[in-house]
Amino acid sequence: MILWCDGAHPPGENMRRDAALLAAAEEDPGRPAVLRLFRFAPHGITLGRAQDPSQELDLDRCRRDGVPWAVRPTGGRAIFHAQEWTCSLCARINDPEWGGGAAATYARGSRLLAGSLAGLGVPAHLAPGTRGPAGFPRGGVAAPCFASTARHEIVIDGRKLVGSAQRRGARALLQQSSVLLGDGHLRLADYLAVDEPQRLRIRAELDASATDAGAWLGGDPPLERWAEALLDRVPAAERVDQDAGRVRLLGSEG
Repeated sequence: MILWCDGAHPPGENMRRDAALLAAAEEDPGRPAVLRLFRFAPHGITLGRAQDPSQELDLDRCRRDGVPWAVRPTGGRAIFHAQEWTCSLCARINDPEWGGGAAATYARGSRLLAGSLAGLGVPAHLAPGTRGPAGFPRGGVAAPCFASTARHEIVIDGRKLVGSAQRRGARALLQQSSVLLGDGHLRLADYLAVDEPQRLRIRAELDASATDAGAWLGGDPPLERWAEALLDRVPAAERVDQDAGRVRLLGSEG
């Protein structure tokens, strides 16, 4: 595995880089698994690949407030990326360590993240089952990612800490995950295509359903701290930093 500590980029660039990793893994049978660590600057929104931005987002308000957005290569639902660590795991499906079926790869990636957070003192563990958003309004926009918890997602005291989504091609997979470090994700409610009463309900549901690791890690811990914790879990991984990874993994034009 290559661990790429890639730094911060706008939403569109982060999603472009992950899509490029998946495309490269599809084409190269000798491609090693890549775990890319990154952040969002400026903060912004991503949607699942099946979501329609014109239906999900108040695009006028996004433009007015200068909030960028992008559609993810993976599925899932809307996230406001602010105070968080984010990563993507890209591997060939036949990779003996990181490949395999959807459920197995999802669980394996989640165990890696949960173990790294536990190593940093965060009391995180895998959720045993599925918990839906009890109060979320039906119809209209989809429930946000952090308003519900699925099996193998990472929680603290039953509240969602990490949101993940996966995309599988013919020969490779991509799993994207966001670790909350503060309450910046609550800003999503301000930019959904709903009326004001719904905004208030959605914000309350997000606040009740999710939690963050800020009490253990602080509100703005460096990615390098997470990288070291992950390397403790995968000591054979090769670490590359931002520019070296861009050239090596995406090509000199990346």
